[in-house]
Amino acid sequence: MNSTPALLNRVLIGILGIKLLAVGLLLILLATVPAVASWWHSWSGSVWTGINQAFNSTRFPGRPESWLWIVIALALLVLIGLMVAWIAQQGKGRSNLLVVEYDPGTVAGDVRIGGGVAEQALKHALAERPDLAAATVATYEVRGAPALKVRLQPRQGVAPHLLAAEVAALVDALDTVVGKRTPVLIHIGAGARTRFSRAERVR
Repeated sequence: MNSTPALLNRVLIGILGIKLLAVGLLLILLATVPAVASWWHSWSGSVWTGINQAFNSTRFPGRPESWLWIVIALALLVLIGLMVAWIAQQGKGRSNLLVVEYDPGTVAGDVRIGGGVAEQALKHALAERPDLAAATVATYEVRGAPALKVRLQPRQGVAPHLLAAEVAALVDALDTVVGKRTPVLIHIGAGARTRFSRAERVR
């Protein structure tokens, strides 16, 4: 429900993983295969010589400094800006308000109900259920309107459609208390905690 760029994150993680794998394989080959080590020494020496020649050929007139350092600094600034923009996109979409309504009563003003009210109410209602291994509730802003996301991890043998119907009934009761119908996404998943946890609870 949030606007986190999941596809971009997967692509970046995949590229980083491939690079780390390639570096690890290269280090293993350098340590175990003499032919690879000799190739690396000759290749790195030629690369270093080419870099030195590039810096020597791009010096400012009458000065020993190269303008390539300015290009490198600008490229690093652009990279830092892209990283900051990417970090800023993570987890966007969360909202702190569930209801914002204008009340034209005796004292006109806005009526605001925080998302924590719904989150805590639903978490408390779901916490004591023995058929759930875990339950989380979060408030998001979808197309300018608040919405709830209920993530459930049922234990083995629990019917998902019955669980969804019972949670929907809890949400309907919450809508009655709040006085406004709120869109809700009920996500029922499974994981290691669902498979290995027991139904009993020690108190």
